Amino acid sequence: MAGPFIFIATNRLKPGKVDAERHRVPGLVDFIAAHEPRLIAFNEYVNDEGTEVAVVQVHPDAASFEFHMGAVRERASRAYEETLDATTGIQVFGAPTQGILEMLRRQAGDGVQYTVKQHHLGGFTRSS
Repeated sequence: MAGPFIFIATNRLKPGKVDAERHRVPGLVDFIAAHEPRLIAFNEYVNDEGTEVAVVQVHPDAASFEFHMGAVRERASRAYEETLDATTGIQVFGAPTQGILEMLRRQAGDGVQYTVKQHHLGGFTRSS
């Protein structure tokens, strides 16, 4: 049985932008909740220093993730202009498509560390 497709991205915040990021995220979450019914979970966390955020996404499959990337493309570009400095790490759990792998290679070319663990050995997902 295939497991969910999980994507975790770690991003460095621009100096002094943690409050702007706190203000930005609720609108992003509302947009995603309204436009991506297949997405199982989307959460963002900030470190104690307010210098780094991690975005954790749980999708039913890689196609859902690809849809998400298209749906948020403009908002993501704006985030990099306003609050995010750079992506510093990516973790993928599940089998990515060629398109996802190409995106990861482009980002890794800029020095981003990424890992892919494709083979699901077992587990379960509960909904609330």
